[in-house]
Amino acid sequence: MRLSTKSRYGTRAVLDIALYEHEGPVTLNDIARRQHLSKKYLGQIVTRLLAAGILESMRGPHGGYVLARDPASIRVAEIIRVLEGSVSPVRCVEVPASCRRTKTCVTRQVWATLTQSIESAMDGISIADLVEQHKAKERSS
Repeated sequence: MRLSTKSRYGTRAVLDIALYEHEGPVTLNDIARRQHLSKKYLGQIVTRLLAAGILESMRGPHGGYVLARDPASIRVAEIIRVLEGSVSPVRCVEVPASCRRTKTCVTRQVWATLTQSIESAMDGISIADLVEQHKAKERSS
């Protein structure tokens, strides 16, 4: 399973906002420049994060984006679910009716266990955790 650029860039954008919002709302231009991302593509990602209540927009000449909640309450899994949907490697784990072998397939449990492990790992990481890791790396550089 691979995560798309939407999830990777979305996580980086939320982290960037968490790192810089103490200076005021963070603009798309600033995120795109610091993260080396396309502003247009980033705009599409941010729109989905706004709709999900992860980010808020601030209008006006000093406008931009801020986190909608405390960084400790924003989990990486939430960002991934908003931008990717399911992280399951196979459809039958999320939609059992999609496969007629669901009731007898022994490998389905492997995929279900894998999905649960991935979700658990991502649920265990908050944006606050990433901020701390980022600061630790900066200090050690």
